[in-house]
Amino acid sequence: MRMSESVLIVDDEQDVVDLLAYNLQKAGYKTATARDGATALQKVRDSLPALIVLDLMLPQVEGTEVCKQLKADPKTAAIPIIMLTAKAEEVDRIVGLELGADDYVTKPFSPREVVLRVKKLLGRTRGKATPSELLKCGELVVDIAKHEVTLKGKVVELTATEFKLLAMLMERRGRVQTRDRLLTDVWGYEGDVDTRTVDTHIRRLREKLGKAADVIETVRGVGYRFMEA
Repeated sequence: MRMSESVLIVDDEQDVVDLLAYNLQKAGYKTATARDGATALQKVRDSLPALIVLDLMLPQVEGTEVCKQLKADPKTAAIPIIMLTAKAEEVDRIVGLELGADDYVTKPFSPREVVLRVKKLLGRTRGKATPSELLKCGELVVDIAKHEVTLKGKVVELTATEFKLLAMLMERRGRVQTRDRLLTDVWGYEGDVDTRTVDTHIRRLREKLGKAADVIETVRGVGYRFMEA
């Protein structure tokens, strides 16, 4: 892990901030904190952290709006976001994923789980997860080394999770990937996790691919498959 990696923790509960900061620093990360959405937006734009842990329920500017603004700005769109949500906030969680958040952890959470999620996200943003360096399907090209997706020569802006999801489907083209398998391989989830997380990211990925979205086939009741060229 590179010591320059900094994690911004955004939560209005001081004990949550302190708990996460302690455990992330113990794991070797630098940390910065914000207690409200407005401060979070300013700090992200000033320092461009490697990753953001973002609570959805914030004063001044809600977490969903923070996520929306950051993902809409080319300068901050690639920064991975892990949402913190209460178990009862299922609708907000889905909305957050729709807006481009990469992962979520429900409260109460294990600090160790958050640290593991941070490590997984920062690991895959450096493109270590797929063996092939260049994946092609017609005019759709995924460059693992550059962490870049192009369609007809134009760059397609994807989040870290969307990139990993597309690369993994292309790497395994022609083979059906179940939702559970994708949750394990892309998100690192094991056990009983809502598979709508996968569906939400697939839907966003298809939207960004536009007319090329047909290469991702839905296998009803099972999962998804990247079509053979």
